[in-house]
Amino acid sequence: MNRTFSKSLVVAFFFILLWEGSLTYLAGQQTQKRIELPPTQSYTVSKAESEIKIDGKLSESAWEKAVKIDVPYEWWPGDNTPAIVKTDCLVTFSRTKVYFGFRCYDPEPKKVRAHIMDRDAMTTFVMDDHVTLLLDTFNDERRGFQFRVNALGVQADAFFSELEGFEDFSWDAIWDSAGRLTDYGYCIEIAIPFNQLRFPRAQEKQTWGICVERLYPRSIRHRLRSHPMDRDKQCFLCQVNKIAGFEGMSSGHNLEFDPTLTVNRTDSRTDMPDGKMENGKIKVEPGLSARWGITSNLILNATINPDFSQVEANVAQLEVNTRFALRYEEKRPFFLEGADFFLTPMEAMFTRTVYDPLWGVKMTGKVGRNAIGFFAAQDRYNTLLFPSNMGSWLASYKEDIFSGVLRYRRDVGRGSTLGFLYTGRAGTDYYNHVVGVDGFLRLTNTKTLNAQFLHSRTDYPTDIAQENYQTVDPFDGNAVLVNFLHWGRTFGYGASYQEYTDNFRADYGFIPRVGYHFFNVFAQPIFWTRGHKWFNQISFIFNGVVITDQKGVLSDRQIQLGIDYQGPLQSIFRPNFFIQKERYNGILYEKNQFQAYFDFRPRGGMKFTVLTLFGSDIDYENFLPANSFLIQPTLNVSFGKRLNLSLNDTFQRLSREGDKVYSVNLLQAKLVYNFNVRTFFRIILQYQDLKQNQALYLFPVDARTKTLFTQVLFSYKVNPQTKLFIGYSENQLGMTEFPLTRRNRTFFLKIGYAFIY
Repeated sequence: MNRTFSKSLVVAFFFILLWEGSLTYLAGQQTQKRIELPPTQSYTVSKAESEIKIDGKLSESAWEKAVKIDVPYEWWPGDNTPAIVKTDCLVTFSRTKVYFGFRCYDPEPKKVRAHIMDRDAMTTFVMDDHVTLLLDTFNDERRGFQFRVNALGVQADAFFSELEGFEDFSWDAIWDSAGRLTDYGYCIEIAIPFNQLRFPRAQEKQTWGICVERLYPRSIRHRLRSHPMDRDKQCFLCQVNKIAGFEGMSSGHNLEFDPTLTVNRTDSRTDMPDGKMENGKIKVEPGLSARWGITSNLILNATINPDFSQVEANVAQLEVNTRFALRYEEKRPFFLEGADFFLTPMEAMFTRTVYDPLWGVKMTGKVGRNAIGFFAAQDRYNTLLFPSNMGSWLASYKEDIFSGVLRYRRDVGRGSTLGFLYTGRAGTDYYNHVVGVDGFLRLTNTKTLNAQFLHSRTDYPTDIAQENYQTVDPFDGNAVLVNFLHWGRTFGYGASYQEYTDNFRADYGFIPRVGYHFFNVFAQPIFWTRGHKWFNQISFIFNGVVITDQKGVLSDRQIQLGIDYQGPLQSIFRPNFFIQKERYNGILYEKNQFQAYFDFRPRGGMKFTVLTLFGSDIDYENFLPANSFLIQPTLNVSFGKRLNLSLNDTFQRLSREGDKVYSVNLLQAKLVYNFNVRTFFRIILQYQDLKQNQALYLFPVDARTKTLFTQVLFSYKVNPQTKLFIGYSENQLGMTEFPLTRRNRTFFLKIGYAFIY
């Protein structure tokens, strides 16, 4: 069955190629009817003739002679059509900073969408009017620094990696911005210190890539850019403007010291529910992180007893009836500096495996065509992920672990790379070493090929191996990935192959499944609006997947048929049918499901989404076929300019032959009042109610389990490293026998300060 299906996927892929060739031919016949795209413009920047105060006014004389970059193109939903509003971007620089000024004109200034929020609060931020800068400081069309500012001066920043298409807003830089509403729209000023960027070490004048973008959200979210965008080019940074003339820049000593002090006390109830709440000890944890720009393109980071406490609570995820370990995002600042240098096609490095380090050191940078990343740490815990083809689980053991990562990648040609990766972890009677090579090849404007090979060698301590059903003796494993992708104006398609042997382990990464072969093909024809008001873009999705174990026995099979519609009120509608087979515990189950996602934004500061999924499923804990239903509505709404509310409710029910196996409801709420762009007060609630039918389980379970997590936080941030947090959190537990009862509570104070030289 699986061989027949695999052959069918191959045949389907050749038909996709034939179809794409036909579309390409037809598009070629119509080329003469299309307007030829203008060449990308270049600009020359000069030094500022006066001091600039970042106040959102653009009143200094330096702005009068600053180079002006227009934003004349709408690339979404229009296809390089004239921008519907006028935007002026002014650029100049001093010895230590680069400055940007924006005048954003609006025919109806009172309709500008602007709210006060915390920096990088992207769910709320993207609903506002704002501007974006993307700086390719090495002019290598590989990576860029992104800076966003809304009309009231709220910041968001990220780094962007072209090859992986990776945009990470967890990265933070220290920079200044100000914005204000005006009678013509709004005005923004930005100052970015050179010591927060990376750029070549050179005496001659430098040229950078630059993209200037304005987001103009009304019924349609118009995206306007300073350069045309060819939808028949898969690369983005290869199409941006160029700005030359940077010279004599100084990063100062390029030294930053970030001492932190965390004070907390956790009180716990040892016996539930009637035990006494016992006061914990007050813990005082000083820490220090340092950042040294050895050169403008090579950065050294070090930390001693770092403060890795998380103020932002993890988004809760349902852990009921799951096969594989859940992944939580990295939010700790030390690991986010230069994180893009460690990216590979397979996630062989995932820094949340470093749980409680005593110290850490990291060096990242680029010299010529060579990008280098090195990381080492001593951890107090060994956190391990034990994967298999059927499932995976996490375990943590207290012991000193020494670890290191070495990443090297060399630019080849205009848009290709070759890379090398090593990761290693070692402790008492334990080690895991992974070594491999990878490459990214840009075949044409629309076609890319990337591949990676990894080899691992692992040895677990005997007791850990036996406890977790692992091999006692040292063992080796391999992993292979090959991915081909075409993405053009009217058609996208691709094919990928992955193989992980049973004994492959990447303990420094997050690879929760091994022991399988994976083959996938997909096709997605795309239709763009041509003045129609009822849609902006419609695409149709075909996706086929076959997964077999190492012996060739079918593990999973899936066909996905779907539609992606985007229209007025910034609406998105994505219905999908999944026709699936899945092998679990030696039995091949039917698992056919329907999924629908709906998203719309009826006005500024309001977003509503709902995800629903239902159909046949598997009761993994009791090894039987079942039916499932899931619905997840989410509401984000702003009241005025300062108060933001986020509500998310996830309800899931699993049933067998009409009898409910379990139902679970997970409600998450976040209420934030922003006093200004630096100060907010926040309340987070996470409530889960799990009901289980004890008669339908093969082992004892509680009929009802309730949990409640509450966090109250006051935050004051001058910048991402200079901050004050005062907060309180508690966990409550309720069972069939007793109501919700406080299990523990924590009081905490956290202070950090950035000394920059």
